[in-house]
Amino acid sequence: MLTSSDSNFDSPSVSTTGEQQKPMNATLCEDSGLETRKGVSCRQRQSVDERANIIQSNMSPRGNSSAICRLPTEILSQIFMFCLPRDQHLSPKPGLAPLLLTTISRQWREIAIGFPKLWCMLQLQVDRADWQQRALCYNTWLKRSRGCPLSLRIVCRGDLSELRNMLQPYIVKISSLTLEFSHFDKPFMVDDFHALKELTILTSGFDFTRAIDKSLSKLPVNLHRLDMTRVLFNHKQLVPDSAWDRLTDVKIKIYELDEFLRLLRLCPNLSSLSICDIMNPIKIETPGPVTHASLQNLHMYGSVLGDDDVGVGLFNAITLPNLRLLDFRQKGPWPHGEFKAFVMRSKCPLESLIFGMEMSLTDQQQEECTSLLPSLKRVAGKTYSRDSINRVFKSAYRQFFS
Repeated sequence: MLTSSDSNFDSPSVSTTGEQQKPMNATLCEDSGLETRKGVSCRQRQSVDERANIIQSNMSPRGNSSAICRLPTEILSQIFMFCLPRDQHLSPKPGLAPLLLTTISRQWREIAIGFPKLWCMLQLQVDRADWQQRALCYNTWLKRSRGCPLSLRIVCRGDLSELRNMLQPYIVKISSLTLEFSHFDKPFMVDDFHALKELTILTSGFDFTRAIDKSLSKLPVNLHRLDMTRVLFNHKQLVPDSAWDRLTDVKIKIYELDEFLRLLRLCPNLSSLSICDIMNPIKIETPGPVTHASLQNLHMYGSVLGDDDVGVGLFNAITLPNLRLLDFRQKGPWPHGEFKAFVMRSKCPLESLIFGMEMSLTDQQQEECTSLLPSLKRVAGKTYSRDSINRVFKSAYRQFFS
């Protein structure tokens, strides 16, 4: 039975010569997964490939004399990090790192087990058939993370009480958490996760509304980032004391644009807000614009604007005196008149204006934006001059009547 963090659940018999060993049958971990680490640049990725190839060549008996066996522990530890799978969620299977690294040799096993960063990301789920084995595996994995901040993904289905009990010693170290509600209607409360800084909500079923409503009714005091771009949530049920006022970065999907204004009121400390897939972009009617003094970055994707030049009153409804970046990827015409009024009212130090999808600016509109915004450093997206528009129409005319 597995009793300590140095148990050999992931290592059958390891040699001191570096000879590759046959991985043990670790079915207790086969259905688990890990949240990926931060992405790396193309140049870093090329370096990763080269180091991974070195590792792979050393895994054969013929590679025992490789110079990699003589590398310092610090170098091997960093190479081990690059050997973690690249897919979105790492899977703790015997044939993949970090478990695979513990089966190569005694030296590698000691280094891998003694390097906490290899064990600080994990996916957990409850399966009544083998929960005791899973709990043993999860507990051993998390013990190896030691003092490192944890990034966990929990698949919410079944009875989660035992899972919460198992996680209790590690709650103070969980800094990033993803909750996936899969055909599950019970909440997973996180208000006592005081170290939590990032929370992501996912759904893969249809009976999750009640669970999410309750789970978000109380947020932990140190949470700053919330990602709900893959779930449609009724934000009108939120109350001011739900701790949303502490959030600084929110990514969210909303049903109506009125909820956008409510979010601004609920989250006075927001510095970045991303809104996608507005399902019902009705015209906003408000007695006066809502002022938000902290928002610096605003990203809006999907259907926000209507078919006319005024849109739905979005820019008429807000005043953002500290806005520095506006990323506006929408269908429909650019609401230029409304935007100019917004800029003059807000007096914001806007530096970047990004637009896309079917939206475009004429050269004249871009010149007016530059004139209104001395701080503007970048305009990204399609811009059209009168000549280019004429060329498009002439080309379309020839194709239609030829």
